[in-house]
Amino acid sequence: MGFQQGLSGLSAAASGLDVIGNNIANTATVGFKSSTAQFANVYTASLSAAGSAPIGAGVQVAGVAANFIQGNISVTSNPLDVAIDGGGLFRLDTNGVVTYTRNGQFHVDNSGYLVNTANAKVTGYSAVNGTVVPGAVAPLSMPTGDLTPAPTTKAGIVVNLDSRAVAPTVAWDPAVPESYNSATSITVYDSLGNAHSLATYYVKTAVANVWDVHAAIDGTSVAGSIGTLTFDTSGALIGPVVAAGPPAVLGFASVPITLPAPGGAVATVTLAPVAYTGTTQFGNSFGVTALTQDGYSSGKLSAFSIADNGMMMGRYTNGQSRVLGQVALATFANVEGLQPLGGNAFAMTSTSGQALVGSPGSGNLGGLQSGAVEESNVDLTRELVGMIVAQRFYQANAQTVKTQDQVLSTLVNLR
Repeated sequence: MGFQQGLSGLSAAASGLDVIGNNIANTATVGFKSSTAQFANVYTASLSAAGSAPIGAGVQVAGVAANFIQGNISVTSNPLDVAIDGGGLFRLDTNGVVTYTRNGQFHVDNSGYLVNTANAKVTGYSAVNGTVVPGAVAPLSMPTGDLTPAPTTKAGIVVNLDSRAVAPTVAWDPAVPESYNSATSITVYDSLGNAHSLATYYVKTAVANVWDVHAAIDGTSVAGSIGTLTFDTSGALIGPVVAAGPPAVLGFASVPITLPAPGGAVATVTLAPVAYTGTTQFGNSFGVTALTQDGYSSGKLSAFSIADNGMMMGRYTNGQSRVLGQVALATFANVEGLQPLGGNAFAMTSTSGQALVGSPGSGNLGGLQSGAVEESNVDLTRELVGMIVAQRFYQANAQTVKTQDQVLSTLVNLR
């Protein structure tokens, strides 16, 4: 029996060294989780040994357990590198086969999908018109087409009109500077995404604290006055009132403007409202405080980033931003029960339980850190010490085999 115990010890020690060697080999592998060999003693059943102290038959490898303690997070400055700070794993899809990983080194493939180095697609929640739609998870993709332009439907202008100004004596004409007191311009867009310059002109009237507002689009006058601004004696704007509020919106309810588009196309846009809330009439020179509008031209996706809650935010060449989707994470009742597949991937098993999928930061799922990766959690010092112990373990078992051989040789040589 002595040979059996020694051989089992040699086999167990070799397996332990294999596990340690694999850990050391993956010290620099992103997202790698170290493993530990677990051993169990072996006894043989014997009727003659009943009631007596049985002698063990050696040792066996009971299993290899993965250690899911988080590794250090290292900054890479690559926005497509994503680290999980806390619990959870990325959920990947390869032609319908679902796997899980802690390695967040991703890139965008030629079809626009967010994938890892093995071309497995990262899954999450899709977005429609910039809003994430909760429900079933699916592979996340980047839009390849242009962002559809949006016509300007409302604008905001905040200025200070000089109360010391004198009413012009000539009829308003955008080509005649003497016909107005002040002017400013703002870029607006038609339904085709073409930009136009909307200039507004301010003409003080003979009535105290009342100003006429005129407009021109791309140098062409908009017929008539588009409205009148009225101030109180303290210089605050009091009318016209577009919406009673609170807070009240002061300005003009609608301004119909025909925008001539290049190429013969014509787009009619109605600005509703043109808000002047915050505009003042003080004894200071004319000044522009704010110009806002809600339209934009078409644009192409130029860059994107991933927030700590998994939201993928795309930035377009027209200055707009849109939510493109949300990365999902998965956790398990027994994460150590996952089956390692290689390539930093794990598969669900009956031991791990069903995957619990959710958004980063919810429940016991960790948040995400873009531009960073999770390093291997291998403790190199601990592994090297463990290797020394395993080596001595192997040598000691080899010595038991040698000793047993000497004992057997002595018995064989008895005369």
